[in-house]
Amino acid sequence: MPSFSSDGLRIAFLDEGEGEPILLIHGFASNKAVNWVYTGWVDMLVKDGRRVIAIDNRGHGESEGTHDPADYGAPAMAEDAFRLLDHLGIESADVMGYSMGARISAFLTLNHPERVKRVVFGGLGYGMISGVGSPEPIAEALEAKSLADVSDPTGRAFRAFADQTKSDRMALAACMRSSRQKISEEEVSRIEQPVLVAVGTKDDIAGSPQKLAALMPNAKVLEITGRDHMLAVGDKVYKAGVREFLEQS
Repeated sequence: MPSFSSDGLRIAFLDEGEGEPILLIHGFASNKAVNWVYTGWVDMLVKDGRRVIAIDNRGHGESEGTHDPADYGAPAMAEDAFRLLDHLGIESADVMGYSMGARISAFLTLNHPERVKRVVFGGLGYGMISGVGSPEPIAEALEAKSLADVSDPTGRAFRAFADQTKSDRMALAACMRSSRQKISEEEVSRIEQPVLVAVGTKDDIAGSPQKLAALMPNAKVLEITGRDHMLAVGDKVYKAGVREFLEQS
């Protein structure tokens, strides 16, 4: 798997297909394969005639990470994505992030607007601004000796997912405890690119997609019917909505 150096860390990525580029940024405790390959996104987008780039965020998948919370946070990971575009010589691209990846995509769009053509915020609505709960139960679950030692339901879900993906749990715990730089309503309102906010109707983590979309001049909402935070990412409604958005916006 190809990789490059960003801020002293080896960052792994996938680069497949030819055509207009789209950068995919996965969610917390996931990786490029679980979020985008196994769900059929990469294959679909390549068949649509696109160049598909998917990054493993620092501390996730095949990328290097540390166990120091100071090395994480969405702004730092957004810079990894920015440097990946530089590494590949891509002047601008469409961007799609899911959950934590949506937050990273927002910082990438705000800090380097000339590099982002269109952006999809998947699995994250107004929670991008308000936050999505306390990180401590999830971090403690990741640090626990076993899943059996975890009682918090959200912590159990993320611990089980981390075990399934064979992740570096201590790196994930550091990422979860990182400084959570807030994005304000005023900052989000500066995003002028076409935006699609895609959230499952049973997602109790993301926050309101309508409330987030209302802040931006060129944003619209895609409701992924009957799907929660974990199951929405591979849904056919999500895929069809993104396809339409990329073709028409």
